[in-house]
Amino acid sequence: MDFGLVLQTDPPASRVVSLMRRAERNGFHYGWTFDSAVLWQEPFVIYSQILARTERLKVGPMVTNPGTRTWEVTASTFATLNDMFGNRTVCGIGRGDSAMRVAGRAPNTLARISEAMKVIRALGRGDEADLGGTKIRFPWVGEGAEVPVWMAAYGPKALKMTGEEADGFILQLADLYLTEYMVKAVKEAAVAAGRDPAEVAVCVAAPAYVTEDDSPEALAHAREQCRWFGGMVGNHVADLVAKYGEHSAQVPEELTDYIKARQGYDYAHHGRSGNPDTAFVPDEIVDRFCLIGPPERHIEKLNALRALGVDQFALYDMHDAQEATIDAYGSEVIPAVNS
Repeated sequence: MDFGLVLQTDPPASRVVSLMRRAERNGFHYGWTFDSAVLWQEPFVIYSQILARTERLKVGPMVTNPGTRTWEVTASTFATLNDMFGNRTVCGIGRGDSAMRVAGRAPNTLARISEAMKVIRALGRGDEADLGGTKIRFPWVGEGAEVPVWMAAYGPKALKMTGEEADGFILQLADLYLTEYMVKAVKEAAVAAGRDPAEVAVCVAAPAYVTEDDSPEALAHAREQCRWFGGMVGNHVADLVAKYGEHSAQVPEELTDYIKARQGYDYAHHGRSGNPDTAFVPDEIVDRFCLIGPPERHIEKLNALRALGVDQFALYDMHDAQEATIDAYGSEVIPAVNS
């Protein structure tokens, strides 16, 4: 199983670079960041510094979207980084929850994501792409270049499209039941589209917090540090409920039930521990969606995720134990999972 580190690009950028270097030393192969231009610093500038200061780490957004940048600019940015540092980028893409809403726009449609994925992938490998009637190609992209595009999804139509079109599937939660349910949907869609389902990489992304023991006090603190994640996922779930209804056969209640007490959401606290808008998230959801507890608990859950077809676990590291969690994974968790 591959491992990734997910960070927000809060200033100073030097700290983001430092944590990514630490992750590589500890056996992580991917470095992901949020991409929301109003809330955080520009990630692609920081990727250049990360790539220059690491040897093998692959970097990318979790996730960008097709609405805040034109597609040829996104593709050019990835292709330039790949030309400078080798094929060490991945384009994670989604509807653009925080990036679009903070700027006063609605998240992107699936149709727009589909079009953007095709353009970014084609241009990134030096092929021709159609920009709504104008065909272009980057003449400077060398042979062998590639920009894999991984799609974040929860809902039935997005899962289907991921299986049909994306190079990878990003699932932002680590619940075992929902992982099995959604991976199955993606793989079945790939088969139905005539694809080899093994060609679609599966990345589960969730907060991880390693404690010294499983005492009630230690677990309670870990849950408070990770409760924000249920609120972040809740934004996407609320959109699904609005579209399909509270008790739809198309969306499992294991995903939707917990947001009934949700009051609203202030993006000023997005992705941060102590987010006051996530008090509605129960302990059960934190335990299901995240990885918390001593190393053996992480190892057990990661092995279960791998058995469900997960190729990468990307660790959200937004809490008060960033370095300690990276080091614990490097010394105890990753070696045990990959032994």
